[in-house]
Amino acid sequence: MYTTIYVRERGSLRRVSDIVLAQPKPALSCRRTNPFVPRKEHFIFTYNEEGSLRYTTKSLFDITLLFVVDNIHHVDSLIGFPEQIGDKLFVAAEENRVFLNPEISSKALQLFSDAYGGMVLESLCLRNRFPLLHERMDEIKTFHNLKSLDLFGCKLGDNHELFQHLTSTSLASLIQLFIGSNSLSDAGLQRLTAPIRMMHKGLDCLQLLDISYNNISERALGYLTCLPKLANLDVSGTSLKTTMSNLLGLIYSEKPLDTFDHSRCKTEGWAEQVSMFKCRFDIDRSSDIIPQQVHTDPQQLPQWHRSTPVAKDS
Repeated sequence: MYTTIYVRERGSLRRVSDIVLAQPKPALSCRRTNPFVPRKEHFIFTYNEEGSLRYTTKSLFDITLLFVVDNIHHVDSLIGFPEQIGDKLFVAAEENRVFLNPEISSKALQLFSDAYGGMVLESLCLRNRFPLLHERMDEIKTFHNLKSLDLFGCKLGDNHELFQHLTSTSLASLIQLFIGSNSLSDAGLQRLTAPIRMMHKGLDCLQLLDISYNNISERALGYLTCLPKLANLDVSGTSLKTTMSNLLGLIYSEKPLDTFDHSRCKTEGWAEQVSMFKCRFDIDRSSDIIPQQVHTDPQQLPQWHRSTPVAKDS
């Protein structure tokens, strides 16, 4: 259906042409084809004590939310809309399965991420969920302002396209990164740290790094010296046999650090209710997760940390 749409920009109205509104859902009457005519989803149906069906109309606000969600692919920007409105709009979009539609999910998530940043998603856990990572790469790249990202066991290898996103300005606030058990070698860490080593940008806020159970050597440690705020490092299950106190300023931990405990891995933000990003604790993950063990031999070098807090920029 074609119609005339006006938008207000910088205090003035502007006509937008060639906008095709979403087709209304099938109605009982063939006469109800106009999206502005009340439809079944505009009403709330309940039963009274006598068992009779009653209905009340939804508020104009809720009907408007539904209209915007149905046509989210026509929205240019949500910047400037209050957070409360953005939250309700995001919930309505999830209820209408917008984020499961591959044709519009990336654009919809980008709209919310551009406008509300870390409120949409602050922490993302994709541990051992490599099929989801590869199938939803475009959606994952839309999340800005992530502070924690768990990609343990996602089969990244040394040349994954996600490396470029990890070191982009979009993830400048990343504090925790888990990339253990990803078949990484020295070349992978070299590529991952290249932007900060050569151009002094990317991962400069990183404080925690998990590179455990990867095929890396002592040479790889040299690539990590460019991370100015690195305070916690997990190299369990690697062949590293050197002291890191001089090279990275870290000290050996005689027991596993709580910061590397998978039970702390969470997906947090508005998008945590998006079904494809929910962290699945209800299934048996015993075959997926390498059990943590208490290491007493310093030569095994499992986890290291900084003895004093990292100095904050003034």
